[in-house]
Amino acid sequence: MTRRMGRTALAVLIALVLTVATGCKSAGSGFGAQDGEGAQSSGSAAPAPSSPKRTIQIGYLPITHAAPLYIEEELGKQGFGRFELKLVKFGSWPDLMDALNTGKIDGASVLIELAMKAKEQGIDLKAVALGHKDGNVIVTAPAVKSTADLRGKHFAIPHKFSTHNILLYQMLKKAGMTYGDVQVVELPPAEMPAALAEGRIAGYVVAEPFGARSVAINKGKVLFQSQELWADSVDCALVLRGDLIRQDPGATQELVDQYLEAGRQAEKKDEANKAILKKYMNVDDKVLELSLQWIKYDDLKLEQGDYEVLRQYMIEMGLSPNPPAFGDFVDNSFIDKAK
Repeated sequence: MTRRMGRTALAVLIALVLTVATGCKSAGSGFGAQDGEGAQSSGSAAPAPSSPKRTIQIGYLPITHAAPLYIEEELGKQGFGRFELKLVKFGSWPDLMDALNTGKIDGASVLIELAMKAKEQGIDLKAVALGHKDGNVIVTAPAVKSTADLRGKHFAIPHKFSTHNILLYQMLKKAGMTYGDVQVVELPPAEMPAALAEGRIAGYVVAEPFGARSVAINKGKVLFQSQELWADSVDCALVLRGDLIRQDPGATQELVDQYLEAGRQAEKKDEANKAILKKYMNVDDKVLELSLQWIKYDDLKLEQGDYEVLRQYMIEMGLSPNPPAFGDFVDNSFIDKAK
């Protein structure tokens, strides 16, 4: 009895050892990778994992001028080939520029003068497309009949390094007035409509939709459209860091391709695209409709002639003694290669 139990136990032990050894060899991918048995048993080698797409982070402020970015991010939800787009919202231009200059984001839709100043100071940036054309308005209190009525009054701009500041300068110059004839104040864009309605300022010029907000509720009126003061004025631009362009030109090209397509979609100004814009901006239908009437997205290439006009105004106004040259700051190669 005891000897039979011993033989039985030994048989069970041998069976267990054989089972474990066989299981290890069939399940262990390391064996198959080295001696080919894994490939024979599965029929084909396991596919190599695909490399992850690069995430490109682009900063923006919630304004109508950045509409191509909003639509591009929506297009990206269907999947881009070489990259994933992530938009990063900022509350002010200084905060956005700090993130861009320090490399916390890869690019931004930004006031081009701010990016030019950063480039002048040694930050490696390139403007690869415009954000829009036109779409800036001089908004004043209803009682203001002409530029002369602004003499001695407070007038708001978002930043001294902005096309809005240059438009104010041009308006005053055409009226035979100087910059010192008005009291210029810098205000956050979102505060401007309330400041005008309360009488704290007599007018302002800023990115949309903040001009339309005052006009839509009859608290302000359009004194000038930007094209009346400066045809084809250069304002916001899509600016990228040089390291992104150098490290991944393929992803950069696709980013610009899709950005231009988003601009073409934005120019339709239909209900589908308005719905996208409202996801990114706190704006009602009437204000958005009015804002979009003033702005164009169909041609987003920054031409050298328009850029040179901007450079000369910056020098004339004392904003910069030596703004970056067109070839140093603007890279149209991606637009030129766009599909």
